[in-house]
Amino acid sequence: MMRGAVIVLVALTASCRDGSAVPRPDVVGGSASRGKVAMTKFGCGGCHAIPGIPGAVGRVGPSLAGFADRAYVAGSTLNVPDSVMQWIRAPRSMRPNTVMPATGVNARDARDIVAYLYSLTERRLGAPHLFPVTWLGTH
Repeated sequence: MMRGAVIVLVALTASCRDGSAVPRPDVVGGSASRGKVAMTKFGCGGCHAIPGIPGAVGRVGPSLAGFADRAYVAGSTLNVPDSVMQWIRAPRSMRPNTVMPATGVNARDARDIVAYLYSLTERRLGAPHLFPVTWLGTH
C-alpha cells in the first residue's frame, strides 16, 4: 500500500517539474502598463513587494513576485481574473477579517492591475502544485 502511494507521489511531483508554466488567461481589456501606474497610484507597494514597481517593498502583505504562477490568492480564492479583481476592489466582501484595506480601486484599474499581476511569473513551476513547493524539494 505504501509503495503505491510513493509511486503516485513521484508521478505527481515529476509532472509538476516539467519547467513550463501554465499561462494565465488574458485579462480582456486590461493593460499591464496601465496596471503598473495604477499600483503606484493606489499605494499597493506600501504593503506588498512588487517586482517592477519602484519603491514597492512593503512587508505587510505577501510579495507579489510570481503572482501568475499561484493557484490561489488570499488563502483560498482561485487565481482567476474575476476573483482577483473582486479581491482587489472589495477584499472584505470575500474575507471579512482580512487586513487588506478597501483602496477605492475602480473596475478599470482593477482589470489593469490584474493584467500586470499576471505578467509576474517566475516560469519555474509548471502546473499549479498539489503540494507546497518546499515539500517537493524544488528549491
